[in-house]
Amino acid sequence: MAENGLGWRDKVLTLDSMNPWIKKVEYAVRGPIVTRAVQLEKELKEGAKKPFTEVIRANIGDAHAMGQKAITFLRQVSALCMYPELLNDPNFPEDAKKKACRLLEACGGQSIGAYSASPGIELIRQDVANFIERRDGGIPAKSENIFLSTGASDAIMTILKLLVSGEGLSHTGVLIPIPQYPLYSAGLAELNAVQINYYLDEENCWALNVEELRRALHEARKHCHPRALCLINPGNPTGQVQSRKCIEDVIHFAWEEQLFLLADEVYQDNVYAKGSQFHSFKKVLFEMGPKYSETVELASFYSISKGFMGECGFRGGYMEVINMDPGVQQQLSKLVSVRLCPPVTGQIVLDVVVNRPEPGDPSYQQFNQEKQAVLGALAEKARLTEETLNQAPGFHCNPVQGAMYAFPRIQLPPRAVEAAKAQGQAPDMFFCLQLLEETGICVVPGSGFGQKEGTFHFRMTILPPLEKLQILLQKLTQFHAKFFQEYS
Repeated sequence: MAENGLGWRDKVLTLDSMNPWIKKVEYAVRGPIVTRAVQLEKELKEGAKKPFTEVIRANIGDAHAMGQKAITFLRQVSALCMYPELLNDPNFPEDAKKKACRLLEACGGQSIGAYSASPGIELIRQDVANFIERRDGGIPAKSENIFLSTGASDAIMTILKLLVSGEGLSHTGVLIPIPQYPLYSAGLAELNAVQINYYLDEENCWALNVEELRRALHEARKHCHPRALCLINPGNPTGQVQSRKCIEDVIHFAWEEQLFLLADEVYQDNVYAKGSQFHSFKKVLFEMGPKYSETVELASFYSISKGFMGECGFRGGYMEVINMDPGVQQQLSKLVSVRLCPPVTGQIVLDVVVNRPEPGDPSYQQFNQEKQAVLGALAEKARLTEETLNQAPGFHCNPVQGAMYAFPRIQLPPRAVEAAKAQGQAPDMFFCLQLLEETGICVVPGSGFGQKEGTFHFRMTILPPLEKLQILLQKLTQFHAKFFQEYS
């Protein structure tokens, strides 16, 4: 009740009157454990005594927040576009100036402060298409099928909005991997769609099994209409890189069952394990021949937040749609126009990522050295994380083949499980909260991503600097041993 000077009246918007589907949305990556981490940071700044001197945030794939340095050329071009007077500064290399001028000419009023076309600046969409063609060995890509976006998340939600319809047996269902990135469960909850879980095979390096897809699909058809299949490759939170054979099997399955494919490929630059290789769904689809390449509907997603760039704050990305019904593609164009346009600053950085310095360019050597340094460091930290955890009792960690995370399985004693249930918490949440309170390490419980009944995990990023990661892993394994003893 609120007083308006004439008496008391009810609020228009209350928990009872608000959109009920919003209340079902959960996003573990920024959930209660992160809220507590922020509180602890504030308490430390105010001089509170804790068993640790800093909070180590290993909960989210935010590279620059973890200390990764920006790629110089990306920032040079974005700075020149932001403040064109710098074009007269001799300290900026000529190829950066040339690129900035080209991009500014494509902007309204030659200013990145102007709105762009709703699907993105046409020049950048064409550069993205050229990038995809090079990546996929010459398979054509058309700029009209490219939609620039506010990171990949925005594009994924846009496609889900197009897919969701119906009620009862006609209600749209979407198959998502378990463990999954919580954007998918949150997005489906917001749109009141049916989440269909299929489980990745932890005993086989989180591989995707088509028989498991078939099981999930046939179960779901009893109560909804499965229309789409989502895949994350390389995997988040699981860090696996799917084989070409696996991707071929999935494409055949989608063709056979008439499912729309959503390929989340934002970590395609992040592949570390020997013998692992990124294969784009688009490339494999077209190499499988016209039976598939002319019929299977596909949307694939990319982001400047990941890879070697880690430019999360610029919010840039794209999606490419393949074999979309022309009428639906017009509706997609209409839908993205409602938001006017993606951030032009993000579009600028995306263009520099897909249209990089070439050998012989003044900036090529530095750009390539910085890129390889980032990816090399991530590969070393992926190896260190896997080896350290697997040497500690009570942990099992699959190889971190790609992406930016480890998703180890942990043993929790029965008394800890009972204590968690007594407090109304998932057992791995109970573990992660105590880990945070005693060590300052912030990781995300596996229950926020989904996991097989009776197993417990957490997701941690491998992004902290090597020295800090070594400290994190030491504290983590020591805490688990103490925790296990305390509750045994």
